[in-house]
Amino acid sequence: MNGTLNKVMLIGHLGDDVKMHYFDGGNCIGRFPLATNEVYINKQTNERITSTEWHNIVVRNKAAEICEKYLSKGDKIYVEGRIKSRQWQGDDGTTKYTTEIQVTEFTFLTTKKEMEGNNNTGNSNRQQQQQPSVNEPARPAHDYNMNVPEPDDDLPF
Repeated sequence: MNGTLNKVMLIGHLGDDVKMHYFDGGNCIGRFPLATNEVYINKQTNERITSTEWHNIVVRNKAAEICEKYLSKGDKIYVEGRIKSRQWQGDDGTTKYTTEIQVTEFTFLTTKKEMEGNNNTGNSNRQQQQQPSVNEPARPAHDYNMNVPEPDDDLPF
């Protein structure tokens, strides 16, 4: 294979609200942390262990504005994108590094606003409460957590 691939697919919960930054010329960027969890059983203790991985998510322009409007801390979202690493000089002169997920597509799975709407209006308005997605055909929001059996060992990978 001559080509390369840099693609990430995540389903997780927002760790904070979307933080926006606006630039001259009308462009903007939105950032938020996304938590993904892995659950496994420690064979020695039979203890259920949850391991959380945090991802720095970056959305741009119209996608950022949509995320800021509809998402808040705790909401569940599916994102696709690519890994991007960058570095900069900190205030103290040290070189800082970060790894981000540059989002190309996303779908809202559950939002607090949607859940509040369902509690107040019932399920009859479900079609009206569906949130928009960017670069992806419309599909119903649902939980992608399939019933996958637990691994046979206690390793988290």
